[in-house]
Amino acid sequence: MRAVWWRAVGPPSVLELGEAPEPVPGPDEVLIRVEAAGITFIETQTRAGRAPKAVAVPPAVLGNGVGGTVIAGDPSLRNRRVVASLNGTGGYAELAVASVRNVVPVPDGVSTLDATALLADGRTALGLHELAAPQPGETVLVEAAAGGVGSILVQLALAAGARVIGAASGERKLQLIRDLGAEAVDYTVPGWTDPVKGFDVVYDGVGGTIGREALAATAAGGRFVVHGASGGPMTQTGEGVTGFGFPDLMRIGQRAPELAAKALQAAAEGRLRPVIGQTFPLDRAADAHAAIEARETLGKTLLII
Repeated sequence: MRAVWWRAVGPPSVLELGEAPEPVPGPDEVLIRVEAAGITFIETQTRAGRAPKAVAVPPAVLGNGVGGTVIAGDPSLRNRRVVASLNGTGGYAELAVASVRNVVPVPDGVSTLDATALLADGRTALGLHELAAPQPGETVLVEAAAGGVGSILVQLALAAGARVIGAASGERKLQLIRDLGAEAVDYTVPGWTDPVKGFDVVYDGVGGTIGREALAATAAGGRFVVHGASGGPMTQTGEGVTGFGFPDLMRIGQRAPELAAKALQAAAEGRLRPVIGQTFPLDRAADAHAAIEARETLGKTLLII
């Protein structure tokens, strides 16, 4: 089968299309003919050797989330459209093996691509939303609001009746935030929090200077959810706010199949829409990684197999 090999730590060009043995499902596993594979920021960090915790070492086939059709394994899932997590590797390929416990059937009315986009980002956003529980009339800041997780958090907070401020950089991203129904601010502009400060809830997926500035603009007693550090060190919340961090993220991870199923059901009912900003064919996985690292992408980035 065709697969994208990560053979050495380095720039996106180290990802190369090649051949790999067809995987064979074991007990309590299924074989999936992959239609789409999600690409995450952490995978670009892993490839470059910058991940805080390596999920794999080269040579390996990266990719933790796929969507497709079950072609072997558990008879109850045979021929069904599903999405599945793969424990960190194996997704950038034509076939993938997944544990049955990590498989979520795709509801009617949801495309396989939309389901794949919601697998990781939808479950993460729902878990974070449940932690912070924004209320009607509260002011919510979503950092990196034009990204995969951020764009879903914007939708969830708006549906909860909150005033939502989406922060990003560049007019394309700011316009996407406005199109989703939120206010948009450019967090690369000095003093960007001044017109909107007093946040009741902050979803901090950036960290670094931006995370610290958002924390300083959070209302006393506000809820500050740290879920990433794409722009620098993770924000340390300290006193004055209710902080959520790594232990809470671990608990969200333990509920992954349940939360993914809820996200897919919300999409089937028209309450949630993933933003798939760009797709790449399998042989252009290196270009997909380069686009993510250059901050050129909107929403979710998918490989189409």
